[in-house]
Amino acid sequence: MMRAAVGLWVLSAVICVGRGHHHLGHDDDKTIQDTVVDGSANSVSLVTEANQEFSFRLYRKLAADADSQGKNIFFSPASVSTALAALSVGARGETHRQLFSGLGFNSSLLTQTDVDQAFQRFLQRANNTSQDTTEGTAVFVDNRFKPKPEFLQTLKQSYLTDGFNVDFTNVTESADTINKYVEEKTNGKIDKLVEDLDPNTVMYLISYIYYKGKWETPFDPELTKQDDFNVDENTKVSVDMMNMDDDFYTYHDRELNTTVLQLPFKSSYSMLLMLPDVMATLENGISPNHVTKWLKAMMRPRKHDVYIPKFSIKTSYNLNDVLSEMGMADMFGDRANLTGISEGLRLAVSEVVHKATLDVDEVGAEAAAATGIGIMLMSGFWGPVPVLKFNRPFMVLITERNTEKILFLGKIINPTI
Repeated sequence: MMRAAVGLWVLSAVICVGRGHHHLGHDDDKTIQDTVVDGSANSVSLVTEANQEFSFRLYRKLAADADSQGKNIFFSPASVSTALAALSVGARGETHRQLFSGLGFNSSLLTQTDVDQAFQRFLQRANNTSQDTTEGTAVFVDNRFKPKPEFLQTLKQSYLTDGFNVDFTNVTESADTINKYVEEKTNGKIDKLVEDLDPNTVMYLISYIYYKGKWETPFDPELTKQDDFNVDENTKVSVDMMNMDDDFYTYHDRELNTTVLQLPFKSSYSMLLMLPDVMATLENGISPNHVTKWLKAMMRPRKHDVYIPKFSIKTSYNLNDVLSEMGMADMFGDRANLTGISEGLRLAVSEVVHKATLDVDEVGAEAAAATGIGIMLMSGFWGPVPVLKFNRPFMVLITERNTEKILFLGKIINPTI
């Protein structure tokens, strides 16, 4: 059963900040405050830019992956980057460098604290300023595994992490516990994030995101008709095609040969639909700068007769190979350095999984995603203690270890005679 690990978050020591006797005047105070604010804002900006770039780099990796050919691609870069950033809290050495580099964080300009504070702002903003979206993280820790208190405290403070104790020796029950949590947080959209747990799992870190928004101008269901959708030159499928004749914000990007349609929700969110002449041109060229340019260029709406299919898709990814190809390989193997989580045990990431859903209809859109990171012991330390009973005839040998010289050798049939 899942139980909230209330004690998990209690630090055993109080951290005190020493204060000198030098008295700062009001001008000095203001200068320091302005510097801190400017530095913090700059860090948030740098992390934001990195997250945007990561979104398209990860997309291109997924699109190029053999398993994605001929399939829909849909994922939440925000969920993936949040989960990996939370993991980086416990990474050290080359493993940490790879995570920062893979996420696009410039380690000469950003410290771990900068990144943590930026994600704290992102999560607080998402949950405080919008009724449409919910984001968060959680960590599930084995009953017998004791992570560093400072690691858990950073997750709690910066990533707003819920903490729970579970028994990972019972893989079925613990997987059900994680899945039920994710299902609840994503309004039932992601109901089975964890398929198979590694029996050596001692910690499972997840991030989730749920969004539901209503179109600013909804489509009229009476105008939705069956129509063809061209999958490729040789394949057509029948879809429910929504239709609206109205003023829309659009932009044609000549560089990418792509027409962009903006569908605003009743909030600060919008959906951008991109219709390219050649998909590869858009996929290989799109960047955060394009999105910025499109939104700025959409100054006034123009009359269009718009057709969009209703659809509902689900996607599922194991990101181990993709993230390794993006430079984050060490965390998955013998070279993993996760000593920021625990120094006494050799830990590695067993899996990074991601699932997402998107539903689009006349009323609006609903989207959800979750990312799971399994953290395991490199040996079966937590497995059941094997029972070894010498309760039948056995052999015995006494040797000198260095020379392997056998001093005694025998067989015991009855130890009482």
